[in-house]
Amino acid sequence: MDTKISTRHKVDLEHMVLDESAEPTYLPLSLLQEITDSFSDDQQIGSGGFAVVYKGTVGKGMVAVKKLSITIDMHENKFHKEVECLMKAKHKNIVRFLGYCSDTQGMVGDYDGKFVMADLRNWVLCFECIRKGSLDKYITGMIVKLISTFFPGHYIVLACHIL
Repeated sequence: MDTKISTRHKVDLEHMVLDESAEPTYLPLSLLQEITDSFSDDQQIGSGGFAVVYKGTVGKGMVAVKKLSITIDMHENKFHKEVECLMKAKHKNIVRFLGYCSDTQGMVGDYDGKFVMADLRNWVLCFECIRKGSLDKYITGMIVKLISTFFPGHYIVLACHIL
């Protein structure tokens, strides 16, 4: 990718991190690779059933970059609907969506002795970073602090039930 284009996108992303009124936009895969050190394990901050989350460094700020694990039954229109919903969701209690990447690259290679061509898809979402860590740890910490204030000296047992 042209360095000028990459630099422009990086400046745009830096601006978006600082400007809460900035609208989410398309982000090139090359930029997301650059800010996450090519999605390195050292930058990984979380993972789930269908994605890995990486810390991205943008200027003096940080972003959360969620790289989706693409499965055979995952269709592109589902990703587009997800992006559309995220672009519409704006609330002070929702982590701000900064942008997305939908990138497909043609690959050629040898598979079982046969020449094959395949598409390599990358679907990536970019969010603002929560300053105080992950939301579940932040909320749990607040609950413990609140209970400790009202019931000092007592043991606290928290149970989480996930549906």
